[in-house]
Amino acid sequence: MTEPPHAVDPVQLGAYFALVEVSDLLRYAIEQQLREAGGLTFVRFQILMRLRLSPTGSHRMTDLADAIVHSRSGLTYQAGLLEKAGLVARAPSVDDERGVTLTITEAGRALVARVLPGHEEVVGQMLFEPLSRADAQRLADLLGPVRDHMRAAPPRSGRARRRRT
Repeated sequence: MTEPPHAVDPVQLGAYFALVEVSDLLRYAIEQQLREAGGLTFVRFQILMRLRLSPTGSHRMTDLADAIVHSRSGLTYQAGLLEKAGLVARAPSVDDERGVTLTITEAGRALVARVLPGHEEVVGQMLFEPLSRADAQRLADLLGPVRDHMRAAPPRSGRARRRRT
């Protein structure tokens, strides 16, 4: 009997479960910190950070959904909540008449500035404290190609939609 083409050996399976557990534990701690420091969910924080880091403070919503790996409808819902809170503004895209652009507001920037130090503290304590600088570089070197491989597939918003029958 031959193994399937993508069979995972015990070492790979162990690495997979360690990665998932580390990710879950880190995400839980981050979500707790964001909720306490600014009433944010992780997804809303990701949206605000992507906008804050953009040179224009804006992104097309489809591109933003792909970047944070979130459905278009889910991003629309989250953007609506952020807009209602005065943290972002939505406007028609200048490049695409069907597109919508999301822009961070000054209130959104202020909220990110308030929660970011605690966020960085949690990430530093949980993820990087047990690692040397060289270990952190090796981790980045290992995960970069994996991320790039996964991103090579069409993003969710780029896939053809299934038609309802």
